[in-house]
Amino acid sequence: MSIRQISVFLENKPGTLQKMTSVFAENKIDMRALSLAETKDFGIARLIVDDVFAATNVLKEADFVASLTPVLAYEIPDEAGGLNKLLMEFTKAGVNIEYMYAFLGAGNNKAYMIFRVADTKAAEKALSARGMAPLTQEDIAQI
Repeated sequence: MSIRQISVFLENKPGTLQKMTSVFAENKIDMRALSLAETKDFGIARLIVDDVFAATNVLKEADFVASLTPVLAYEIPDEAGGLNKLLMEFTKAGVNIEYMYAFLGAGNNKAYMIFRVADTKAAEKALSARGMAPLTQEDIAQI
């Protein structure tokens, strides 16, 4: 089951990112993962949060432009070779990765990988056939 990533478009100027994080802090939204990509004029913050519905609502109220994207999340052991084993399964299933990023669990020796692929449902089906179960939105809220 895919999870939802929030992509927030940010003007590339001092304080814009902090304004976004202030909105989350004031509304007790916990960011699990953050990836930031930039160009000269704007950036895109890609976020995994504990409460997607609340986060998108407070962003809209604060006049941020945001969109939701389905992504896949998998748990791996936080050890040498953990990511490689998972990527081997992606390769065997013929799944191409457009981008990915990671976050660590709190003291549980686990890492969590977020993957954007062209066809999330097809990738999930191919990986599930190989015994790979993705995390759900509920799983993310519990981490």
